[in-house]
Amino acid sequence: MTEPPLLDFRNITVSHDGHIGLNNLSLTIHAHEHIALLGPNGSGKSTLIKTLTRDCYPLWRADSHVRIFDRENWNIFHLRPLFGIVHNDLMQSYIRYPYSGREVILSGFFSSVGIWPNHEVTAAMQARAEEILNLMEIPHLADRIVNETSTGEGRRLLIGRALVHRPRALILDEPTASLDIRATAELIAILRKVAAETTIILVTHHLSDIIPEISRVVLLRKGSVFRDGRKSDVLSSETLSELFEMPVEVLERGGYYHLIQGSFETA
Repeated sequence: MTEPPLLDFRNITVSHDGHIGLNNLSLTIHAHEHIALLGPNGSGKSTLIKTLTRDCYPLWRADSHVRIFDRENWNIFHLRPLFGIVHNDLMQSYIRYPYSGREVILSGFFSSVGIWPNHEVTAAMQARAEEILNLMEIPHLADRIVNETSTGEGRRLLIGRALVHRPRALILDEPTASLDIRATAELIAILRKVAAETTIILVTHHLSDIIPEISRVVLLRKGSVFRDGRKSDVLSSETLSELFEMPVEVLERGGYYHLIQGSFETA
């Protein structure tokens, strides 16, 4: 039996903060499909993710629907544990407290910031946290206080926190933002390992974030799908120049794509 799509949006329009975030957008993401959502700032990437997690709701239209795992109606407390969500602002909540790396990972079981007295941490949870620390290649951070870690180490802790409860999909929002070259390369290598664990939905405007395991790319512009297809077809110099409204060149090396800006006119 074929699994239902992870996500099926049809003709949805989402308005928030006084502007249209998504404009008559249709998009289907299948189960076990690694996908990248790429677009400039303001293209609707964050609004799409907020609609998926029920932080935003579309305007009512008879010909539109939002289905997640083939259901339109969800209790958000049942829905959100199905996803592991990594957004970089979350680390700001942790660094104000003396939480260890292990506590950050374990807090993913409770969708909380840290471990609280009412949380019952089982032996199975502890064992899973150790698995995740090893998967993220950060067992040395288990007892280290979060505010003593680097930005790259903190990013791995957040990804581990999102994975610890075995979500059906991992949503990464600009995972390499603010990382230096070395930390970015190390995180990309980790994400390739994570791709064997769960579905990845990557939200970015950096081509270099798109790991080889991602085969489909959706380009967003002004709240709508601009292009959708195989990575090799979508990530072309011509298409991305049109998307970003400036001349760019796309280079592919060893399964990774890179974008160079500039005017490439010849004399």
